[in-house]
Amino acid sequence: MRRLKFLGTGRCLPDKVVRNDDLAVRLETSDAWIRERTGIGARRTVEGKTSTSDLAAGAIADACQEAGIEPGELDGIIVGTCSQDTLFPSTACWVQDHLGIRGMPAFDVMAGCSSFLYGLEVAANWIEAGRAKRVAVCGAEVFSKILDWDDRRTCVLFGDGAGAAIVGRAEGDCGILSANWGSDGTLASILQVPAGGTRLPASHATVDEHAHFVYMEGSKVFKHAVRAMSGSLLQAMEDAGIGPDDVDVFIPHQANIRIMEASRERAGIPVEKVYSVLEDYGNISAASIPVAICEARRAGVLRDGHILAMTAFGTGLTWGAALMRY
Repeated sequence: MRRLKFLGTGRCLPDKVVRNDDLAVRLETSDAWIRERTGIGARRTVEGKTSTSDLAAGAIADACQEAGIEPGELDGIIVGTCSQDTLFPSTACWVQDHLGIRGMPAFDVMAGCSSFLYGLEVAANWIEAGRAKRVAVCGAEVFSKILDWDDRRTCVLFGDGAGAAIVGRAEGDCGILSANWGSDGTLASILQVPAGGTRLPASHATVDEHAHFVYMEGSKVFKHAVRAMSGSLLQAMEDAGIGPDDVDVFIPHQANIRIMEASRERAGIPVEKVYSVLEDYGNISAASIPVAICEARRAGVLRDGHILAMTAFGTGLTWGAALMRY
């Protein structure tokens, strides 16, 4: 066990709610169609100039308050996102600016929807090495600004939001029991934003072709997502010597209900162990797991001593899983 504790958790969600019926006004869809295929009833979206770093800063500040520390007492900031404020600097550095703090290292992890678990792995190793005492790990996304709102395949799925955990070394019997992560770059093309980087720099043509918006081959993503999420979770349970009935709370990446349910079934975890925020927030990518952890904790569903199972997949394609004694 890598002795680790979530000293505090937090979240930051935009006020604006976009329900399925709102989308049906402009798209050939309906509330019933979206719910049946995705399990999503609504999602939050930012307004005006609000950016990913604004939400990330809010979530980290919320988590710091629960942990009883000031943001300036952090030893590091890790932000997982694939909707960064700018190509550079990192969104984490913009978060420092918002919080009015400096000095500690701040950097992004870009592993798509797996980013929070990637960031947690980095923080756990950092703390285990004795190089830090308190690290903020945040997943934050503003997908509403990189979606084609006329593309029914993608715009009904995603939402905006941020979740964070302040991670610190624990003296008691809690921490990460097992974890794994991986990626398969040969599948990078099936979920991406094609333009805006050095492969396809911004131009009038890329804007006209909507190449700066999310592109997804849904059926291929589904197949690989289920395989990756369930496989990594099964490996984590085997490594920890834990069976599915030993899990107290299961928080998968909340991509859509079909992926979540197929992954749960393959892992053999009882359905009543799943905690989901999907219906209210949609797929908030890197933020889905930390937002769900925060809400499960505050609802009393996730308690000290519980075994928490987490698994995710993301663009790349990436994947990861972790088992934690909370």
